[in-house]
Amino acid sequence: MASFDRRSFMKASIATAALGVAAACSQQGAKPAGAAPAAKGKSVMGLVVPAMAEVRVGLIGVGERGVGYISHFSQIEGARITAICDTDPETLQRARGLFDKMAKPQPAYFGDSPDSYHQLLARADVDIVVISTPWALHHPMAKATLLAGKHAFVEVPMALELEQMWDLVDTAEATQRNCMMLENVCYGRDELMVLNMVRQGLFGELLHGEAAYIHELRWQIKEIERKTGSWRTFEEARQNGNLYPTHGLGPVAQYMGINRGDRFDFINSVSSPAIGRAAYAKREFPADHPRNQINYTCGDINTSIIKTVQGRTIMLQHDTTTPRPYSRHNLIQGTNGAFAGFPNRIALENGGRGGSYHDWDLDMTPWYQQYDHPLWQRMGREAERNGGHGGMDFLMCWRLIYCLRNAQPLDQDVYDGAAWSAVLPLSVASVADRGNSRDFPDFTRGLWQKTKPLGIVGG
Repeated sequence: MASFDRRSFMKASIATAALGVAAACSQQGAKPAGAAPAAKGKSVMGLVVPAMAEVRVGLIGVGERGVGYISHFSQIEGARITAICDTDPETLQRARGLFDKMAKPQPAYFGDSPDSYHQLLARADVDIVVISTPWALHHPMAKATLLAGKHAFVEVPMALELEQMWDLVDTAEATQRNCMMLENVCYGRDELMVLNMVRQGLFGELLHGEAAYIHELRWQIKEIERKTGSWRTFEEARQNGNLYPTHGLGPVAQYMGINRGDRFDFINSVSSPAIGRAAYAKREFPADHPRNQINYTCGDINTSIIKTVQGRTIMLQHDTTTPRPYSRHNLIQGTNGAFAGFPNRIALENGGRGGSYHDWDLDMTPWYQQYDHPLWQRMGREAERNGGHGGMDFLMCWRLIYCLRNAQPLDQDVYDGAAWSAVLPLSVASVADRGNSRDFPDFTRGLWQKTKPLGIVGG
């Protein structure tokens, strides 16, 4: 959502900040987070809903992130956008222009107030709702979507606090509706190829992974009235930890079968000093500018170590401040070798092309030819043509529509979204307690032990 009622947002931000501080403090003396509350409904692990001949899509938020969904869903057979909500008039006008340009029927539009999305949820011609709003709104909007009988598809992170994540798990189970976090990186060509390699045993038994979101975003401080920086800047002052964990973590979690044969056990997290944001604001704004009055408390670099129940380790990093090239790491290490991203490279003891695991093989062409995921083989060219981070956004949208139209379970579920997003509050609590460990909740309530890892599907 490009913009919305600023006074309401600031009140919500202050309330959320207080909740975050209270949660971080209370978790230091609380019982382990792994203790699961009693279930309020049947599990939605592997949920299959009746096939839909047409999937009618409602979009809440069509600003910086959500605007891409207009073009993606408009190009997918069997999907039709029927309603859009955004409280910024300029953003709604841009959306109308896109439908005119595509010569597509105009959907219904809402956005007179911050509560206008409830009008969208009340419509009978909306089956699924895609939520692309500021982080603090993800939980309430997703919950309202589920309670309205719709399937919720939420931008990352799924929620900000463990209580909110449990709430979405409980609500999805009670309503028997999908609540999927839209982790688009799981649909990147490289990530899909590595998943295929892992499932074929190329790296042997998995031992360790590395994941990151290293993306210099200081410039977002200059987005004052609208766009992502108008609200995300304040997250840098709200808490200290890994604020955006899922882009790198999601694919590694799928490689390792997290929630499907293994699960996250505990996390230790530490942060560097918080220097870069304040220095950038001082350089770019007058001394009396509001951006120079913010106390940027989030460490410039956060590093976390996750241990899984099966004993594997994951090193996870977050850095949106320092000047260095973009990276998600995307490393997986097994007993027979490793794959690492940025740049892509492979080293194998047995089965490699270079004859030695002491040197990286940097030529990906033969590996793509042999191990490209069947989804990418089928839809990769179309995905690249339609765009969205190299095609991953379009392929994600295509895949979820395909699953709904063909009565198949989704590739990600509410338990994945909760586990991956839980890094945020758990890392904050760990940082506040000198890096001491915090337990992950078992959002599956034990079902991870008898659920098979995500398979290789052809779509």
